[in-house]
Amino acid sequence: METVTTHQLKTELSRLLTAVKKGSGFVISQGKRPVAKLVPVDSIQLGPRPKMGEILGVPFEVPDEAFSSETDRLLT
Repeated sequence: METVTTHQLKTELSRLLTAVKKGSGFVISQGKRPVAKLVPVDSIQLGPRPKMGEILGVPFEVPDEAFSSETDRLLT
């Protein structure tokens, strides 16, 4: 996998994206340190996106104490 610097990425983005569409991948580095990969989307496992308003986990329930006034809580 070819390594490109952030400067190369900025100046050659169109060419690199064309190569990625054809199946190539690139490692993006800042200086000599690799920081990210640019790969075709087909190689990434994308799951189904949630629908608007869909609850993904266990719903959060607000306890009744949250609705009582602070003065009632301090007096007891």
